[in-house]
Amino acid sequence: MDWRPDRSSREPLHRQIEHYLKQKIISGEWAPGMRIPPQRQLAGLFGVNRSTIVTAVEELIAQGLLEGNAGGGTRVVSTVWDLLASKPMLNWHNYIAAGTQQPNSQIVQMINQAEFRPGIIRLGTGELSPELLPAKRMQDVLAALSIRALTLGYEEAKGSPRLREAISERMARIGIEAAPSSILVVSGALQALQLISIGLLEPGSSILVESPSYLNSLHLFQTAGVRLNGLPMDSEGIVLKDLARHRQNARDSIMYTIPSYHNPTGIVMSEARRSELVTLSERERLPVIEDDVYRDLWLDEPPPLPLKARDAAGNVLYIGSFSKSVSPGLRIGWIIGPHSVVDRLADIKMQTDYGSSSFSQAIAAEWFASTRYDDHLAELRAALHERRACMLELLDRYLTGIAEWTKPSGGFYVWVRLHPQVSVARLFEEALQSGILLNPGSIYDRSMGSYLRMSYAYATFPELAEGIERLAGLIRTQLQA
Repeated sequence: MDWRPDRSSREPLHRQIEHYLKQKIISGEWAPGMRIPPQRQLAGLFGVNRSTIVTAVEELIAQGLLEGNAGGGTRVVSTVWDLLASKPMLNWHNYIAAGTQQPNSQIVQMINQAEFRPGIIRLGTGELSPELLPAKRMQDVLAALSIRALTLGYEEAKGSPRLREAISERMARIGIEAAPSSILVVSGALQALQLISIGLLEPGSSILVESPSYLNSLHLFQTAGVRLNGLPMDSEGIVLKDLARHRQNARDSIMYTIPSYHNPTGIVMSEARRSELVTLSERERLPVIEDDVYRDLWLDEPPPLPLKARDAAGNVLYIGSFSKSVSPGLRIGWIIGPHSVVDRLADIKMQTDYGSSSFSQAIAAEWFASTRYDDHLAELRAALHERRACMLELLDRYLTGIAEWTKPSGGFYVWVRLHPQVSVARLFEEALQSGILLNPGSIYDRSMGSYLRMSYAYATFPELAEGIERLAGLIRTQLQA
C-alpha cells in the first residue's frame, strides 16, 4: 500500500482509513473471501496506533463489508457484492488460492512492502545503497556501448557469447576453468535457483542447507515439492559430520551453500571445510549448489578459492551475480556447471523468458571488458570497510550488554543475537511503526527467533546512527517492562 492518511485533514484518521479500505473492497481489488492484512500490519503500514485500525475495521464489519473469524483473521464478505455491484463480481480469491506458487511469509511480504516507504530506515536490506552504486561508471559504459552495434533481438539460449567469454576469463582468475559453453547467463541468482528447482529436482527430493539459510526466506523449492533439511553451522561454515543422518535418500539429495560471506550470518567457510565438503561430495556423489554472489565483497582479505575451483568431478553448480556489486536492477547472473546440466537449464530458461535482456548482457560484458569492474570493486570495498566500522562502533555503543555479534570479514551483514528475553516479533512491529525496518532471524530459520540480520550496506551513516540508537531504546523498553 502506498497510501497513508492525511494528518492535516479535519477528517478523523480512522474515517480516512475506513474509506480507503472500503474502496479496496468496492473496486474489486480485495476479492470476496480474501483475508485482509492483520491489524498490527495495517497500523505499521498506515503509521497509526492499532486502536485506530480497530475502529475502522469494526465500522466496516458493522456495514457488512468485512467479517471476523476466530483464528481465521478478518475477511471480505462475499455476499456484499450483490449489494454493491450491478452484477456479481468474479471471485479472484479462489483462483489465487489455487495457484501453485506459494506466497512469501507474511513477515517477508511486510518487509518487501515497507522497503519502498518514504523515510523508512532500512537496517537489514541486502543490497547496496544508491550512493554506492557506480552511476558515473555506468554512464561511461553506456557511452562506450553507444558506438557499438548493439543486438536488439534475442541472444543465444545460454546468453551473449561476448559476456560468457568475459565470465569465463573472469572465473579463471579464481581457479574456475569454465568454457563459455558451460556457462548460462540468467536474470540474477534468484532465477538460477528457480531454474534448478524446476529443472533438476523432482517433488519429494530434498536439499541440504545451512541453518540458518537464505533459502528459508524463499518458497521456490517448497513450491516445487522439495524439502529443506538444515545442517548446523560453526565458525568454519556448515558442519558436515551429521550429513548422513540428514540425507534421506542418496538419489534425491543436493546441497546448497553460501561459503563466502554467508547470508545471513556473514561466516566464511574455512579452507579445510571447503576441502572436506568437496571430498565428501565426490565420495557420496552429492551435488552441490555454490552461491558465490558475495565473493568480491571481501574487506580484510580475499576468501579461499571457490568450491568449484576444487571440483574435479563436475559435482558443483556455481552461481555468480552482478546484483551485489554493480547493480541489482541489471538482473544479470550466471550458472557454471557440466554441459548437460547447463543445456537443460538453458532449455527451461528459453521456455520461461526466452533469454535474459540482451541490453543488460551487453552492459555486463562492457563492465568486464576493461578495468572498470576492478576499479569499482576497490572503491566499493573501501566504502563498505568504513560502513562496517561505523555499524560495529554503533553496536558497541548502544547494544553492549543486550546483544552479541561477531565482526564479519566481508559481505553486507552482521548477525546479531539479542537478549533472550526480547521478543523479536514484537520488536519488528514496534520498530516498523517507528520507521525502522528490520530483518528478523526467523525468516532464515524458525529456530533463530533471537537474531537480527543487520546490514551496513544500505542505510546512510546518519540513518545507521539514528536507527541503531532508536532500536536500542525499543529493546531496553521491552527488557524493563
